[in-house]
Amino acid sequence: MTPNDRNAAQGGGTMITADSAEGRDQRQPKDSRTTADTATAHSEPAPDRARWLALAIVMAAAFMDLVDVTIVNIAIPSIEQSAHASVSQIQWITAGYALAFAAGLITGGRLGDIHGRKRLFLIGVGGFTIASALCGFAANPEMLVASRILQGGMAALMVPQVLSIVHATFPAHERGKVFGLFGAVVGLGAVSGPLLGALLTEWNLFGLEWRPIFLINLPVGVVALFLGRRFISESKAPKALKLDLVGVALVSLGLLMLLYPLTRGRELGWPLWGYLCMGGALVVFAALVSYEKRKAARDGSPLVELSLFRVKSFAAGIAVQTVFGVALGIFFLVWTLYMQIGLGWSPLRAGLTGVPFSIAVSVAAGLSVQQLVPRFGRKVLQAGALVMGAGVLLYLWEAHRYGLAIASWQMALPLVVMGLGMGLIVAPLTDAVLSEVPREHAGSASGLINTVQQMGNALGLGLVSVVFYGQIGDRLTLGQVGPAFVHAFQHALWYVAGIMAVIFLLMSALPKRSAQHAEAAAQEAPAVEKEPEPVH
Repeated sequence: MTPNDRNAAQGGGTMITADSAEGRDQRQPKDSRTTADTATAHSEPAPDRARWLALAIVMAAAFMDLVDVTIVNIAIPSIEQSAHASVSQIQWITAGYALAFAAGLITGGRLGDIHGRKRLFLIGVGGFTIASALCGFAANPEMLVASRILQGGMAALMVPQVLSIVHATFPAHERGKVFGLFGAVVGLGAVSGPLLGALLTEWNLFGLEWRPIFLINLPVGVVALFLGRRFISESKAPKALKLDLVGVALVSLGLLMLLYPLTRGRELGWPLWGYLCMGGALVVFAALVSYEKRKAARDGSPLVELSLFRVKSFAAGIAVQTVFGVALGIFFLVWTLYMQIGLGWSPLRAGLTGVPFSIAVSVAAGLSVQQLVPRFGRKVLQAGALVMGAGVLLYLWEAHRYGLAIASWQMALPLVVMGLGMGLIVAPLTDAVLSEVPREHAGSASGLINTVQQMGNALGLGLVSVVFYGQIGDRLTLGQVGPAFVHAFQHALWYVAGIMAVIFLLMSALPKRSAQHAEAAAQEAPAVEKEPEPVH
């Protein structure tokens, strides 16, 4: 065994031992727990370099997924022309990925808890890379649709492990900095996807047209797979868990019944069966909750750990995450349509216009977790909701004032304000949701966080047909494409601003401070206030 292999094995062993110790320490006094935790931290053999390299690897995989979600939208016209794809096939190229991704997230998270987060992460990365190659070399639209569904399923195995590995690898006092970096990656991925897609499509590398948007994942996936095997330490739930197959079936069925009508509703004219299907999804979710309660009581291995919702920070954070996903789902789609169809801008110009937004998100995310949240707690997230809402209103005012003559530089100010607000939310929110989650349920919690965000995005995309396309009306038949899209964009922004107000109110249910910041403050106070007793 080489020194590197020995270090990796020791790191994995320490991870599981720490989980087990954490379960035992819950029955000890607080001072004993602190002493034990301190001792464990000091005896941890994994060097800082390996831990941060592991973080870089999982962040690269998360970035690859974030980019892949948005990069396809820019290349849709090229795919439609060169691959001769029908409207329905184009719809499924984007919807197939989203459905497979959302339906598998909770299961993927739980599989990581059971079989090891490193193992599932590497399987997901490998499968995602292979699926990307199949997408890039697809011989026809049918093969591309099938490959995209496979890609979404592999992403569902990979993505939940990212937060789980972070949660299990880094001690509480370091997670704030880590989630700040995670928020920066989210900000970069949100805008880098369209920009990268525009560049790769317009460059037409080697005459491959749209195919490089998928093939670019291959080197990233191979490097992540090679380095991940070496530097990521294994971790899993300390007690043996079993996969809840009935829970998997109910979750998948419920999400499919909810998301499929939302995805295809506008194209199909919102048929009656779509509404019945969405209503039936609520019945399926109710059955899931009832079954999971019995499953937890029987053998302690439910797919969805319902006890997590008794943790106030987790339950409140999940609600905020869902509604926030709705706002982002509406804004990013109508924003893209507004620039490319309403204003007639090229994909490259639209992508470059979003760069200030991406930079603002990255800067604010790092600053919020490392500097602001430890000092001001929940107020930082609430300030983020207000700032982002103000940016939306500023954007609405500029769109109304300048109309079709608006320039990219005029959009910079509202986009920077919105980006700063979003950065103050995304990183601290993830920190708040996971701060009090036990390590053994990190995978399940991570899967739930990603799932509700995807559900929120899907709901937002479904609402676009009402708040955006519903306002265009007959103006397209009159040849008023630009004015129609500008008007619809302004109307949609009012909804986004209203949703940000709702998010501000929901944030009042979050703890004033996350667990690690409150504990740090409590430990620092006695050190300052307590004075040595006089010696007689």
